[in-house]
Amino acid sequence: QLQLVESGGGLVQPGGSLRLSCAASGFTLDDYTIGWFRQAPGKEREGVSCISRSDGITYYADSVKGRFTISRDNAKSTVYLQMNSLKPEDTAVYYCASRPYSNRWLYNFLRGGMNYWGKGTLVTVSS
Repeated sequence: QLQLVESGGGLVQPGGSLRLSCAASGFTLDDYTIGWFRQAPGKEREGVSCISRSDGITYYADSVKGRFTISRDNAKSTVYLQMNSLKPEDTAVYYCASRPYSNRWLYNFLRGGMNYWGKGTLVTVSS
């Protein structure tokens, strides 16, 4: 059974850092595109970052570019989202999601067209 489990969320002060983890099971991570999304209260879901597959090609939303870094460790079946210089507007539930790799991986991600989703982890940025 394919499963994604996020962890690493919590309360952090503005300017602080967190590292989110997305542990995958039930499938071979190498063959999948993995994305991070977030949804703040009263707002639409936003695609934050995506990594295509083992070639390491990445995408970042303008709102997080230069502050967030996505990476993957296929041996550990885990994808990470390192979040630095956090701002109150980064407060949201963060979800990881996956889809079998295709050359339309970025298009699929930007449309939110992912096949499998985790249950999310809450990130709160507040003083």
